[in-house]
Amino acid sequence: MGFWSWVPLRCPQPTPLSPALRRARREQQLVSKRLLRDDSPEEAGGGCVAAVLGEAEIQQFLRLAQRGTEEKEREGALVSLRRGLQHPETQQTFIRLEGSMRTLVGLLTSNQALLQLEAARCLHELSHSEQSEVAEACLPATSYLLTYLAGHSSDLIELCLYTLGNLIVESEAGRRQLLPQGIVAALASCIQSPHLAVLEALGYALSQLLQAKEAPKKIIPSVLASPIPEHMLRLLQPGPKLNSGVAVEFAWCLHYIICSQVNNALLITHGALSTLGLLLLYLAGTVQSSEDAGLELFLRQKHPSLLPEGLWLLNNLTANSPSTCTSLLSQDLIKPLLQLLPVSNVVSVLVLTVLCNIAEKGPAYCQHLWPGPLLPSLLDTLAFSDTEVVGQSLELLQLLFLYQPEAAQAFLQQSGLQALKRHEEEAQLQDRVHALQQTALHR
Repeated sequence: MGFWSWVPLRCPQPTPLSPALRRARREQQLVSKRLLRDDSPEEAGGGCVAAVLGEAEIQQFLRLAQRGTEEKEREGALVSLRRGLQHPETQQTFIRLEGSMRTLVGLLTSNQALLQLEAARCLHELSHSEQSEVAEACLPATSYLLTYLAGHSSDLIELCLYTLGNLIVESEAGRRQLLPQGIVAALASCIQSPHLAVLEALGYALSQLLQAKEAPKKIIPSVLASPIPEHMLRLLQPGPKLNSGVAVEFAWCLHYIICSQVNNALLITHGALSTLGLLLLYLAGTVQSSEDAGLELFLRQKHPSLLPEGLWLLNNLTANSPSTCTSLLSQDLIKPLLQLLPVSNVVSVLVLTVLCNIAEKGPAYCQHLWPGPLLPSLLDTLAFSDTEVVGQSLELLQLLFLYQPEAAQAFLQQSGLQALKRHEEEAQLQDRVHALQQTALHR
């Protein structure tokens, strides 16, 4: 049968684009934390660096926040405490100080909205700490954070979601505490929010929960049984209201659910495949209409990283599922996928990988890929300089030649061997180029 080395990429870590978050998720085993700050321009720009606080100063600020005579004075004390808590040294001092967390949680339950919000910001600073014992110290506040998800303040809800997401990510004890407290139901109550900032924060918190090691057994079944999947897919529907920040976060959530293999059939019943198909058709149309503006620039401005995220989902759905491949073919998605090949090297590799997932299923699937625009598109990719793109093209061609001999004949007739010659001396590609030449000549 000749040499070929393609293996379906079953739920690998997604290839990130430029944002630091995507790099962090890959480099730290898909674990990252978010920090939400709304400081003055001077502080945000580094013009005002908060000092490290000692025990006496922490106690003074907490006392003022509790018993100050004016609301502005109380709020100011919490602002000063929050800024001090940006330092790891202050965080350590705070959690060692007896009664400090209890006092902060008490302020979180205040009936004064501004005090409540500043107390939540202090907890958020602590939740972002790289020191696990600092995050663990925040756990007494989790039941209140969950309660406020059903509130009316979108600012507080957003803050609580990011704080919960930070606490979930590295604390198994926190997850054990939050599950019986009803975190899945609390998240489900937020997903119909009209506020985009809340929805993006919700996607982040949910994705943190779904990537826990115990998620396939203890978390994902509950999520699938909730209204969350249906609403996630609604938020991925293409159109002018599509928000890329929200859509990317929920694409990550779907990624973790699909990788778990708990019940992908249920997702498809909810319309996961048709939603992704429509999304990719929409993005393909967007690409076509923006050729004069420059593909890379346009996609980054309109839908940064959403296209790769959608393709990763298709990859994970099709990697080990003939039925999903059949559904994808029945929706005539091959041509739109091929239209995405020129967008970027990352997108090209993902498109080719999805097509490999289909071709690998055998002759019947290759018959649906052939004839059509596939061969001209693959000949174009052989002119790319990126070895990963070319390598994936070679793997797809090898599968096509094995299962659809007339593809090999057409390849020869369209100067395919000449296209291969430019890669004969590339060390990473030599073996596959030689194997493909032999397969094409002997079919």
